[in-house]
Amino acid sequence: MNHPSPNHASPHTARHGAHHAHEHTAGDHTEILDLDADVLAEHTASLIARLPIETSPRRIVDLGCGTGAGTLALLKHFPEAELTAVDSSAAHLHRLGEKAAAAGAADRVHLVETDLDATVWPELGRPELVWASASLHHMADPDRTLEQVHGLLAPGGLFAVVELAGFPRFLPEGAPEDAPGLEERCHAARDHHHAEHVPHRGADWGTKLAEAGFTVEAERTISACIGPTRTNAVGRYALSSLRRMRGSVASALTARDLTALDRLLDTDSPHSILHRGDLRVRTERTVWAARRT
Repeated sequence: MNHPSPNHASPHTARHGAHHAHEHTAGDHTEILDLDADVLAEHTASLIARLPIETSPRRIVDLGCGTGAGTLALLKHFPEAELTAVDSSAAHLHRLGEKAAAAGAADRVHLVETDLDATVWPELGRPELVWASASLHHMADPDRTLEQVHGLLAPGGLFAVVELAGFPRFLPEGAPEDAPGLEERCHAARDHHHAEHVPHRGADWGTKLAEAGFTVEAERTISACIGPTRTNAVGRYALSSLRRMRGSVASALTARDLTALDRLLDTDSPHSILHRGDLRVRTERTVWAARRT
C-alpha cells in the first residue's frame, strides 16, 4: 500500500520505521492503504485472476499485508483457502482483522506480527502461494528474503511478486491551471528521492527470483485507469497520496510549484483536489509469477 506506493505494504513491512519518507502517521498510512484497496479493488482482482494457477491453493501467505488489500482479494478469489497475513504494524493487522470479520472471513485469516528483515521468521506453515505486493523493495536484504520465501513454499508452489511500475497519477495533462505539469515535476523529484532512499525500487526482480532458485513462469505489466465514476474515493485517494508525496518533494520544488501543490491539498480551498471532477487514477503494476520447482 501499501502509501506508500499504492497497494502498498505497511510502512513497517520491511523494517520498523522504514517506508518512503515517513511523512505521516500510522493512521494516515492506514487511511491511504484502505483507499488504495477500495479504488483499485478490480485491478487487484485482475492481477490475482491472471496468476498461472491450475489448482487452487489451500494455504496462502501474504507478506507485508498492510491493511489487507491483497489479503481480502485472495480470500475472495480462493474461497477454500486459509491465509496467513504478515506485517510488522500492529495497527495495520488490527485493521485487517476488522475488515476480515466484516467480510465474514475472520476464521480464515491468521495474523502474524513480525519484522520480515529478521533472519529467522516465525512459523508460517507450508503455503502453496505466497503473495508480496509492494513490499520486497523495502527489504534491507531482498535477496535473503527471496531465499527465505523459496524455503517456505511447498514444492511446486507459486510466489507472486507485485511491484508498482510508478507512483499513481491523478491530474489531467495541463493541470493545475496555475502550474501546468506540476504532477510530473513532483514525480521526477520523488523518483530522485527514492533513488537515494529506497535503493531496491525498480530492481530486476525476474533475475533475482531466478538467482534464488525460482522458475519465473510469467512477467507482465498491467495498467489501470479509474475515472470519474469513483470521484469521491478517487479524490480522497489523490489527496492522501499527494500529501504523502509532499514531504519528500517539497525541497526540490520551486516556490510557485509548492504554492500550487499546497492549494490542491488545502481542503478548505475552492481549488482543492477534492473539488476536481476530472481526476483519474492512472497506474501500472508489474507482476512476476515464480515457481518453486
